[in-house]
Amino acid sequence: MASSYTDLGIEKMATGENAGTWGTKTNTNLNIIEQISGGFTQQAVTDGADTDLSVTDGGTGATLAHRMIEFTGSLSAGRNVTIPIDVQTFYFLKNSTSGSQVVTFKYVSGSGDTVAVASGATVIVFASANDGTNPDIIDMGFGSGDVTLTGTQTLTNKTLTAPKIGTSILDTNGNELFLLTATGSAVNELTYANAATGNGPTFTASGETNVDININPKGSGVLKSGTAAVKIAGKETIWVPAAAMYGPTTNPADGALVETTATRPDLKVFDFDASTKQYTQFTIAMPKSWNLGTVTYQVFWSPSTTNTGNCIFGLQGVACGDSDTIDVAYGTAIEVTDAGIGTVEDQQVTAESSAMTIAGSPADDQQTYLQLYRDAADGSDSFTGEARVLGVKLFYTTDAANDA
Repeated sequence: MASSYTDLGIEKMATGENAGTWGTKTNTNLNIIEQISGGFTQQAVTDGADTDLSVTDGGTGATLAHRMIEFTGSLSAGRNVTIPIDVQTFYFLKNSTSGSQVVTFKYVSGSGDTVAVASGATVIVFASANDGTNPDIIDMGFGSGDVTLTGTQTLTNKTLTAPKIGTSILDTNGNELFLLTATGSAVNELTYANAATGNGPTFTASGETNVDININPKGSGVLKSGTAAVKIAGKETIWVPAAAMYGPTTNPADGALVETTATRPDLKVFDFDASTKQYTQFTIAMPKSWNLGTVTYQVFWSPSTTNTGNCIFGLQGVACGDSDTIDVAYGTAIEVTDAGIGTVEDQQVTAESSAMTIAGSPADDQQTYLQLYRDAADGSDSFTGEARVLGVKLFYTTDAANDA
């Protein structure tokens, strides 16, 4: 009984055949198997006609019996490369022809599926021989354009479903655009939505029912829109000039208008005595954005003499709401000390005081009554002249960007 051959040319020797040549034929078969398993070969493709690949029974070197086939040559039009209708295996195919033409890999006959290998592309195909009449060449969907774990590749028209991104997103130069930090058991996040014509895209906090969005500049940086700083909640000031103050019935400081030089700034002041504890008062309806916490202050004043002794100022406050009695004691005073500058009519500004708690129960839509004094009766107050108060700058903290 004579030997037979597989579709890729491996010799199947019959019992009793090939006496004395089994070693040679077996080695040839092993070489064919090796080239089928991982062999590489090149196949020239020409303009003249399609290229038909054939089997070499019992011999090595057949193009179709290699795992990877690289198509070479110069083409001015697309050409076909065919294999016999009974071949069943898979191939790595690379189109290295010049001329930017497609090479179509197909069975020599039948109307089964074919695979077009674009110029410069590498694909993996499976020759199925699933139908003796119309077998298919199946594109396995893997090729030179596929994403690899370590490759640098550009994704075009790809949809990423729930991608997981590590610790950063880089720009085209490999520099960091965004750093990403994971939070254990996170439930809140940002949702970004684009917009139709005439509308702006939107970042929205999502997750729980009430969620802030925190944007934190670094160091002394500020949050900006364009080139302008964005107003955010934080420390704010209110200026209260002496003209907005009034002397109380008991121990009032003396309101005065002090002329410097004609047609130059006059000083609208309250003169605080050098030996008696005297007061002025003023009121503020605090902004709704105030966080209802403590406040601090600075006193703006001018000396009436060249003395450089210490002047002690104090401020205290109380808040009254709708239907509250206004006949109520002020809260604990916070004092600040400032030494005379030694020159009459010079501008002086005290250091910022420590935190002062406003008495009552501060809330929105209340009026805050404040009382400023100079404690000239205190032995530590050594300034010998009248302290001419020009106004008070009050510092408070907001927890909202506006009073809406």
